[in-house]
Amino acid sequence: VINFTFCMSPFMVTIATFSSYVLLDPENNVLTPTKVFVSVSLFNLLRIPLTLFPWVIKETITMMVSVRRITDFLNADELVVQNDKLQSTYHHQNENDIEVQDATFAWSNDTTQLNGISLQAPKGTLTAIVGAVGSGKSSLLQAILGEMRRVKGQVAINGTIAYVPQQAWIQNLSLKDNVLFAKPWNESLYKSVIQSCALEADLTLLSNRDETEIGENGINLSGGQKQRVSLARAVYSDAQVYLLDDPLSAVDAHVGKHIFENVIHRTT
Repeated sequence: VINFTFCMSPFMVTIATFSSYVLLDPENNVLTPTKVFVSVSLFNLLRIPLTLFPWVIKETITMMVSVRRITDFLNADELVVQNDKLQSTYHHQNENDIEVQDATFAWSNDTTQLNGISLQAPKGTLTAIVGAVGSGKSSLLQAILGEMRRVKGQVAINGTIAYVPQQAWIQNLSLKDNVLFAKPWNESLYKSVIQSCALEADLTLLSNRDETEIGENGINLSGGQKQRVSLARAVYSDAQVYLLDDPLSAVDAHVGKHIFENVIHRTT
């Protein structure tokens, strides 16, 4: 009986201890096949709940965090529309695509993150913002987009904006739909965008080329491929102002050179 119980994993140690206890008093406690099989059946019933219990705890914590974030978002104050964000007369005088004048921005009502920012980006020029990690480069782009609360100063933008975030955002759609982003189909522009963003070689690796469905969060694409799809979406939008948040960080050196020469340098 002991040899039999040692073969019943994963509860062999428990059953072996139980059988040893029973054999200590063989007169009052007789270990029979009925008791063994019933015990094994009960332990098997407990195996699945015990296996799922850690997963339930993890998902419960995730749910609590998500509910708290959704609650904070729904209870947040409404964004105040910046009346001076789009001012045609303001730009006719200065001819700048982006102009920030002595502006201060904050993520919350407590402290300010960007103080006394002044910036001018003339039309047809490439403006680079350089700084150490955590110095506020991405926050400045968010401030220009209106995502940060403007405490004082002025922000003016001339024309439509295309934004490429540092963390690529991919939809659970085909690669073509991710690039078009509900824009009208333009074959010549689409082919030019694919070539400029160095996506031609990647299409040959996908099962259905640009009709291949991209999984959730771009699960079937590499980091560089996701970044280039995100960049292609911005280029296809044919905007007047492009805000690029470190778009070459996830691509190889030769691919980065190709993108810089055919996208970034060409759009200026």
